[in-house]
Amino acid sequence: MRQRNIGRLGAGGLAVVLFVAANCGEGPREVPDTRIPVAVLGDSDSHSYHDSLTFRDPAARGGPLRAVTFQWTEIWARLRPGEVDLGPWGTWGSARRIARIRQAIGLPARAPRKQDYQYNLAVTGSRCEHLVRGAGRQVQPLLRMMDRDPARWSRGLVVIRIGINSVGGTADLDAYAAAGVTPEARAGVDACLADIADAVRLIRVRHDATHIALVGIADDANWAKSLDRWQDPGALERIAAVLDLFDGGLRRLAAADRSIVFVNERAWFTTLWGGRDPASGRPAYRAVDVGGAEPVTNTAGDHPRNMALGDGHAGTIANGLWLRELIRVTEAAWDLGLNQVGLAELVALTGLTGG
Repeated sequence: MRQRNIGRLGAGGLAVVLFVAANCGEGPREVPDTRIPVAVLGDSDSHSYHDSLTFRDPAARGGPLRAVTFQWTEIWARLRPGEVDLGPWGTWGSARRIARIRQAIGLPARAPRKQDYQYNLAVTGSRCEHLVRGAGRQVQPLLRMMDRDPARWSRGLVVIRIGINSVGGTADLDAYAAAGVTPEARAGVDACLADIADAVRLIRVRHDATHIALVGIADDANWAKSLDRWQDPGALERIAAVLDLFDGGLRRLAAADRSIVFVNERAWFTTLWGGRDPASGRPAYRAVDVGGAEPVTNTAGDHPRNMALGDGHAGTIANGLWLRELIRVTEAAWDLGLNQVGLAELVALTGLTGG
């Protein structure tokens, strides 16, 4: 009966039946996600401020203004949600002791437990070795996520911003200021660079087209909480010589791969705020005009007019200015189609213009 009935439809009727069967039984079609996936490996310079599991101290990350205080990752996700994808916001990872047990028996692990965007692996306090080793290693859990959709990550971006806790802290700068490039200083920088190179290599083995941004080290001689230190031009030159070794290593990594760029953190800072007086080593910073709001000065405090928060980490406007530099450098290198973040957008995000 079925054959006879189909035969009676004729060629035109049969075509209609086939069209309906092919197009009506599939349900709604998925719309491709055109956003650029962005992952982050690093330390507190990238760990989202609104992680209430990690930052329980009421004075941390903006203190009374925490609701309008944002890390650069949070700024990007809020201002360009249809353009970049840092993964969904949620609670990820486990305690380090649990991660060690899982790793020991060959199971996937991510540590520590924190609230953040899924692709943001940056953890406060991380050192270079934490990129690839230990319970809190960052590259391996990132690769598991990237492996689920390699085609999408072929146009994605991984930002590696780490090193300050390994070779750029106050004690490190004290040693550099006194003696400059010693064998010990060089060995520390080389070890950190080797860990970053290992992270790049692990990503490249499985994702050879993914874009990678290597961020240079910050100069904490410019940190608002340390401006009374190292007030001597010779000491500052010796500090810079060691930090140059670090940045030089990242530049070489970037020069060897057209899908890697170097982001010069120190040049970004001095272009905006300037630096110390070359003759005396004393603070000689200028204010940064962001239009409409108070200028941003190289001072510490929770109001966004300060470059640093009360706890020493970058404020919202400073983070937004850094994000603008990241976008500028990556767009100049690859033309990914990332729209620049405007100064007015940053000021509006804080909800504060005075006080």
